[in-house]
Amino acid sequence: MPRPKRQKTSDTAMDSNGTSTSHPWADLPTQLGDALNKANKAAENDGQLSAFTTSNAIDAPATFGIIGAGSDNAVLVTVTNGKADIKAGKVGKALFTLSALPEQWQEFFKQTPVAPYQSYWGVRRLLDRMRKEALADGVEKQMFGMNIKQEGISVAGDQDAFAHWTHVWRRVLELLHDAYAGETPVDDQADPEEDCIVGRYAYVNAGPLWGKCKIFYEQSGEGSQDIVFLHTAGSDSRQYHGVMNDPRAREKLRMTAFDLPAHGRSFPYEGYHPGNHTNTEDAYVGCIAAFVKKLGLNKPIICGASMAGQISLACAVRAEEVGCSGTIPLQGSDYLTMDRQWYDRSPYVNQSLFNPEWIYGMMSPTAPLANRQLIWHLYSAQAYGIFHGDLEYDISSHHSSQNPN
Repeated sequence: MPRPKRQKTSDTAMDSNGTSTSHPWADLPTQLGDALNKANKAAENDGQLSAFTTSNAIDAPATFGIIGAGSDNAVLVTVTNGKADIKAGKVGKALFTLSALPEQWQEFFKQTPVAPYQSYWGVRRLLDRMRKEALADGVEKQMFGMNIKQEGISVAGDQDAFAHWTHVWRRVLELLHDAYAGETPVDDQADPEEDCIVGRYAYVNAGPLWGKCKIFYEQSGEGSQDIVFLHTAGSDSRQYHGVMNDPRAREKLRMTAFDLPAHGRSFPYEGYHPGNHTNTEDAYVGCIAAFVKKLGLNKPIICGASMAGQISLACAVRAEEVGCSGTIPLQGSDYLTMDRQWYDRSPYVNQSLFNPEWIYGMMSPTAPLANRQLIWHLYSAQAYGIFHGDLEYDISSHHSSQNPN
């Protein structure tokens, strides 16, 4: 969608020709109508919002706004100890303001929004062509999702406060959505009664960068084919419990999943200090190869998603070194260009709140609540600097030049 020109008071959007057009979602409070009061009432009894806001450390009110781009008529949210008050007001009273095009809000407020409109969450990265304007007007341009760029999304005002209150504004937007459109129907999921996974530890020499480490791994299945599951950046292998308990997979596969050094239930590695974790292709491939050798796995398939999808590609290139017979790279790419942000390793922002919100917002809105809560928990539970260090590989990795084939 086109990015609207900045206006102070007009409740209009711009079409592709730059022409001013009226849109019902330009004035967000008016369009939401009675849903504002309904959301405010829901906020009073919402367990998640109460957990997020109940703290004696909140010793002064903090107000943020939510607007349609170009309007100063806002949904204002004032956070105090144990409460978030939602009402209509003027944007000038806000510490920071979340803005989106009217068309984008219209998509978000559908009962089952489609990607990338399921959440407002954006990574603090600037589009190159927006940087000059961002510096000039003090507005950070945002985008829905980690790698999905959406023009028209902006956060004006105190950027640290935006990151500081990310968990609260996310939950408020969910309450507003449900008050207006109704709760999004979620996918059915069987409620398991039995777990077939067994966990153990093994000492692995993970190479010159990470050195010796006591690594936690889990296994299940009685099939003939070994497969190793690799978790995403800043998380751990509990992500794979669903497939590792699936009777169809257990019948055909011998499944193994491990937590990278200093992740999840694995111990810190040699030379590790809180905050100094980093990741490279050689370190990652070397760790996988050492793990496969340590457990005596028979030509396993290497499977991973996101960061682990990228390393799966590297394992395919370096298959002889790893000892694998194949790879399944999910969301893998040979190279990823991504501007760096530091809120996942900032002394001013609680990363155990910021990091999981970053990922939670990219999940399908129809995912069962238990799955969403697990993802939030996993990304909140990692040690300081782990996610940030993993992304050193995500951002700078490419296949080894030693084997261009």
